[in-house]
Amino acid sequence: MIARLALVATAGLVLASCQSGSKSTSVPAGKSASLLAMEQVAIAAHKCWIASKDPAFKSYQMANELNSFSGTPRFLLVPAKHYGGKPLLVVQAQGSSSRVDAFGPLMADPLGARIGSDIARWQAGNPACGVAA
Repeated sequence: MIARLALVATAGLVLASCQSGSKSTSVPAGKSASLLAMEQVAIAAHKCWIASKDPAFKSYQMANELNSFSGTPRFLLVPAKHYGGKPLLVVQAQGSSSRVDAFGPLMADPLGARIGSDIARWQAGNPACGVAA
């Protein structure tokens, strides 16, 4: 009888420890380096380019795709009058890297140099807008 009670008590402890372990694994482990870098850049880009109504970016709108499950958080600049149109700028980071890449037709445009310097500044942690809008 005592052996049975001890066995039931042990089984209960084992079961309780398994359940508490499964709860801790369902909590997200944290943000990847790429997501942290892209959040920083996307917030600054929206503030400096879109929300400020910067004339250089008035014909574009931003499409955020930061919560990508592919490990490639990104945002796009698309034509303002054609939200579903082909992206003119893609800004993304991949996997565990905090390196942010930008590519697309706008990078070959005269605006490309400014985009590149803005992104480099924001990625380095400086959220300032480069040009007063």
